[in-house]
Amino acid sequence: MSPPFVTRVTCARLPTAFGEFQLCYYTNTNDEKEHLALIMGDVDQAVDVLVRIHSECFTGDVLGSRRCDCGEQLQRALQLIATEGRGVIVYLRQEGRGIGLLQKLKAYNLQDQGYDTVDANLLLGHQADERDYTVGARILDELGVKSVRLMTNNPSKISALQAEKIQVNARIPLEGAVTQDNAAYLLTKAERMNHLLQIKSDSATTGGNDSHEPQPTD
Repeated sequence: MSPPFVTRVTCARLPTAFGEFQLCYYTNTNDEKEHLALIMGDVDQAVDVLVRIHSECFTGDVLGSRRCDCGEQLQRALQLIATEGRGVIVYLRQEGRGIGLLQKLKAYNLQDQGYDTVDANLLLGHQADERDYTVGARILDELGVKSVRLMTNNPSKISALQAEKIQVNARIPLEGAVTQDNAAYLLTKAERMNHLLQIKSDSATTGGNDSHEPQPTD
């Protein structure tokens, strides 16, 4: 299959609590999903652009679920870009590590029965992580970004972008709160998915820090 071709359909001004962004809507030849880019500042032909490749998480991004750290990572990325005055968040519509919202909710129920996030996906007949970052890479190309500093705790995301010829010059860790609701989730990320998180196994059993104060997870 040939690499997906992306088309920027339109952009609109988006004032946020962190400052003013441009929200751009993309179509592509790989799927029928509505992928997006949030852009602050001039990134065309720019090097070392602060970038977050963020996979959609309705429960975390919109509803503020504490089962994961997705919403907190998104907010932190917006804040870091605003502080620097330039950057891109590519928002990919691949909910639940690519399995979709319905299957994600079924996985939640399995997790409540004691399975971790990896085993829950496998029991539903999915891979542990079915996400693909090819469209995200092509969006960065279309924006003219020459090299990036990637905001992530996931080394697989770095490898995926590099495989798509995106130059990643640095990794910027994203910190989040460890709570009784997400400690086991974060531990699974660290121990079974090789995410670069500093979380101990006893945090998953004791519930970690249940305050709303951010705690380092990288």
